[in-house]
Amino acid sequence: MNTDMKVLIVDDYSTMLRIIRNLLNQIGFKDIDEATDGTQALEMFGQKNYGMVISDWNMEPMSGYDFLKHVRAGAHNKDVPFIMITAESKTENVIKAKQAGVSNYIVKPFNAETLKGKIESVLN
Repeated sequence: MNTDMKVLIVDDYSTMLRIIRNLLNQIGFKDIDEATDGTQALEMFGQKNYGMVISDWNMEPMSGYDFLKHVRAGAHNKDVPFIMITAESKTENVIKAKQAGVSNYIVKPFNAETLKGKIESVLN
């Protein structure tokens, strides 16, 4: 697994950003950018080449789901692995995210092992 890639993490809750960053660091990722909502993430996404995106679903004003749809619709980096994090494991949400092109899905709470497994599955 290439841990040298640039990773974008998106969550409107600063504690969650810190947790995800720490888990990524434990796995070996060091080049990590943070955004606090989909709008900011989309702006950053247009300026850099990310190897992977990890985004929360529930954010305002632009949700992770809407951010995912924008990413998949664009020409720039549209195939980048995209992992969605959510507190809800509703089947219809999983289906919606899959239809929108999500690479994988994590339900909170999760640990480094779970995150690593999901990352390995999308990068391999």
